[in-house]
Amino acid sequence: MDQFLDKLKNILSSEQIKQREPMSEHTTLRIGGKADYLVLPSNIQEIRQVLLLCKDYDMPYYIIGNGSNLLVSDSGFSGLILKLGSWFSDITIDEDGLVRAQAGVLMSKLANVVAKHEFAGFEFAAGIPGTLGGAVTMNAGAYGGEMKDCIISATVLDKEGEIHTLEKDDLQLGYRSSIIQKEKLCVLEVSMKFASGSKQEIFDKIHELNSLRREKQPLDKFSAGSTFKRPEGYFAGKLISDAGLKGYQIGGAAVSDKHCGFLINKDNASAKDFMKLIGEVIEIVEAKFGVRLETEVKYIGTFNSD
Repeated sequence: MDQFLDKLKNILSSEQIKQREPMSEHTTLRIGGKADYLVLPSNIQEIRQVLLLCKDYDMPYYIIGNGSNLLVSDSGFSGLILKLGSWFSDITIDEDGLVRAQAGVLMSKLANVVAKHEFAGFEFAAGIPGTLGGAVTMNAGAYGGEMKDCIISATVLDKEGEIHTLEKDDLQLGYRSSIIQKEKLCVLEVSMKFASGSKQEIFDKIHELNSLRREKQPLDKFSAGSTFKRPEGYFAGKLISDAGLKGYQIGGAAVSDKHCGFLINKDNASAKDFMKLIGEVIEIVEAKFGVRLETEVKYIGTFNSD
């Protein structure tokens, strides 16, 4: 491990490397034990070198953005967390509405920059709590908009350290899915295209959608966003509510009273609490309605079967 750390220090500065880092500080759920290493690369070459180093040393790694769709185990992560955040978040916009942005930029920031340049079509993204890289990976969407509606291409890094540019069709963007997930690629940069619009109307739309979110979602609570995927022909939140699970709590984890599709960290919940709650919600909903919910949330670390 000392040799791995020495080589890591040849790639990144000391302030870009964190050891035994609490993952609760890097997830919107505010849950998770410590990662052996967490790194904050600032350019493509650093990202590539870090991932190749992990490959050379058989070091497990996981790539995160804002940690908005993650549940990290109480025991943490034995390996390296590569976080693409503010260190890797440049944006360029030309007069024709072509936007190029690095994967670590927050969706809320990018949506506001696009709006200030008077381009429409990205208003839906202003309230999404994740980063652009995560949004493309999950084909994130809200209020009738999805990433596939505006993306042109994405530059990605594969497990062998090779860089590719994938066009929209190559990305295989489906409901909360993409080739990036299937092939475990790392999103580096994204190109998008927007049409000109009225600045006032664009910001009015952003404010309208953000007001709807505040009204309907537990934004004042720690959560991982929507916990479950939308079952075909149903809404997860309604199924959970109709099953009588509003406010249902295990340990510090609870089903939100405001929107049952959100499971929240109500009172210093552990990852174990959350796993138990997720499992019980799935079983109760299936028993009552014959619909088995699937999670959107990704799991990092080791979770006991009990």
